[in-house]
Amino acid sequence: MKKEIVVPEIGESVAQGIIVSWLIKNGEKISEGEALFELETEKATVTVPSTASGVVEILTAPGTTVKIGETVARIDTEVGPSAQPAAETNFGEKKIPPLPPSVRRIVEENRIDTNTITGSGKGGRITKADALNAAATTVAASTDNAGKPITIKNAAVSPSEKVPLTNRGQTRVPMTLLRKRTAERLMRAQAQAVYVTTFNEIDMSNVSAIRVHYQENFEKTHGIKIGFMSFFVKACCKALKTFPELNAQVDGETIVYNNTYDIGVAVSTEKGLIVPVIRNADLLTFAEIESAVATMAARAREGILTPDELTGGTFTITNGGVFGSLMSTPVPAYPQSAILGMHAIKKRPVAVDDQIVIHPLMYVALTYDHRIIDGKQAIGFLVSIKDFIEYPDKLLLEM
Repeated sequence: MKKEIVVPEIGESVAQGIIVSWLIKNGEKISEGEALFELETEKATVTVPSTASGVVEILTAPGTTVKIGETVARIDTEVGPSAQPAAETNFGEKKIPPLPPSVRRIVEENRIDTNTITGSGKGGRITKADALNAAATTVAASTDNAGKPITIKNAAVSPSEKVPLTNRGQTRVPMTLLRKRTAERLMRAQAQAVYVTTFNEIDMSNVSAIRVHYQENFEKTHGIKIGFMSFFVKACCKALKTFPELNAQVDGETIVYNNTYDIGVAVSTEKGLIVPVIRNADLLTFAEIESAVATMAARAREGILTPDELTGGTFTITNGGVFGSLMSTPVPAYPQSAILGMHAIKKRPVAVDDQIVIHPLMYVALTYDHRIIDGKQAIGFLVSIKDFIEYPDKLLLEM
């Protein structure tokens, strides 16, 4: 009996996706629940498991746009242990390489033909080590015995080599669905909202001292390190309750006030910035917030977040400081009305009790929709964040 494998329902508004890669070869056996293929949608890249056990017959090539409910493979559930696997399917002249994201990145960055790589993984799969070895071989092949660059196809040109402008060429790469969707939302946000950004500076001395003093015991007790993000999530939840307009959104001529505090935390991945959502963040402990952030970030980078984990946020925090950003003006995740931007912590001279001392400081930025949020509310919110972070005992004591 052959069971059809269809593109599953991914989310309420997702109608199609692109098959990024098959994680198993044509004719290979698979168990029910085992990862079968990667599907990229406008909201996330997800790993789709097999819904049956048996031998796989792949019907759709990587890179193909498919609709929800479309059949992309079949599983022969009656094939016995002694059955011979089917021949590997060719789509054009290219074999189907079952590449996980980390391997695919190495292959794409180094322009490696996967047909030249002998996979050492199960069933001949190409592993990360195989891809790195192939990349190293490509680099080695592009130099002579003296280490001087030589001209070969796809090899890098020596910086000292003058290349006519007409020969430099271009590389055109289609936008991913996620990138296109992000671009559409940003354009829509800019077209329909009126954004203003206000800034402030926060002294991180007390929070930094708490982290240093309690880090070891906190990690032993909860199994995770305490970071700055849990303090900011806690502070935002407290401030949003005082300034509910920043947790609201515009729907036509109506203002919708959210009674839950579902905080999006921006995460950088190989495919771009995505924002998983921490539900009911106001009800979580510091340890629960840190665990949620770490888990979401790991799942995002592995490409296994579900669309439900990426939608429905009421307010967002983004931390450009992890990349060294000193100041920026973040754009809210439409239809949200506000976003808080954290930045790099730098030691700077400040005046304390008429004395010049050196303290760790962070610039923060709040971008907000001026249609429903006035400057007084926005500034009051940001001052509250500053107050909670500079005097974190207020957060710990629920004051």
